[in-house]
Amino acid sequence: MICKFYEIGKYKEKINFYLFYGENEGQKIDVIQSNFNEFTKENTFKYYEKEVIENKQLLFESIYSKSFFESEKLILISEVTDKIFDLIEQIISDNVSDVKIILIAKRLDKKSKIRNFFEKEKKVIIVPFYEDTTQTLITIAKKILNENKISLSQEHLNLIIERSQGNRISLKNELQKIVLLSQNKKVDLSDISKLTNLSENYSAGELVDNCLSKNKKRTLNILNENIPSSEDNILILRTFLNKLKRLRKLRLNLDQNSNIDQVINSFKPPIFWKDKNIIKQQIKIWELNDIESFIVDLNNTESLIKKNPQISNQIINNMILDKFKETNIQT
Repeated sequence: MICKFYEIGKYKEKINFYLFYGENEGQKIDVIQSNFNEFTKENTFKYYEKEVIENKQLLFESIYSKSFFESEKLILISEVTDKIFDLIEQIISDNVSDVKIILIAKRLDKKSKIRNFFEKEKKVIIVPFYEDTTQTLITIAKKILNENKISLSQEHLNLIIERSQGNRISLKNELQKIVLLSQNKKVDLSDISKLTNLSENYSAGELVDNCLSKNKKRTLNILNENIPSSEDNILILRTFLNKLKRLRKLRLNLDQNSNIDQVINSFKPPIFWKDKNIIKQQIKIWELNDIESFIVDLNNTESLIKKNPQISNQIINNMILDKFKETNIQT
């Protein structure tokens, strides 16, 4: 049965099995914390699909073992795919009680067996989690700032949103830095630039902007002078994704208004003046089909890095060099 994330409370007393899928990891965390906060660390069990498949007894003991002192349990299984379908179907058919099981997946194709099962069955719930819009992130930021009695200008807020790369987890981390700093002084724009995670040295933003602007020499210099971790490389991919999504929207807006300057100036959230020229250049370079193809490649690259973190630098470098070849980028 398909359910919206804000409707889960209506079914919580009746439903024991949930499938959360989509790219918005931060919202999944928020929904679990707000709807299942009665579960303590002691009666919450967290697994990955791989370890459950390799050791089914581990999951069975968590579900079927009972203790006189133990109340209802919450079981979270992450990185779920169709590989776990048969096992979950078996557990659901057993009609277990006193256990809530939440399966957490990334993207699931419409042909996915586990997605189709959860959509059709009335005794289970499936919840899609879509990426946050800019307005959603602004609302989250304003709520946190208001709770901590911090007043920031729209310019400050736009910078924080931009630096969070569309990720509410990153956004909350950046806001937490600001909350801590504000306890000792009034926060200004320079503080935010120093605190947020893309401000120092060769940032992910600088690398991505040079790549999208066909500046091959500068891009290669940045790649050669940095030795990023696998986590840094995930950040680079998210930065690519965020900037490409913005380019895609700008490209679509150009279909309605051919004046590129007007399209950039009217874009929401506002584009900083220092970024307008480089974005204007990128719009002229990238066709809509190329942007959409790049976005698909980013998702595949992220999956590859997570499976092979030890060669993440090579994977990122290969992806960027391939894009230079595809778009005939010159030095």
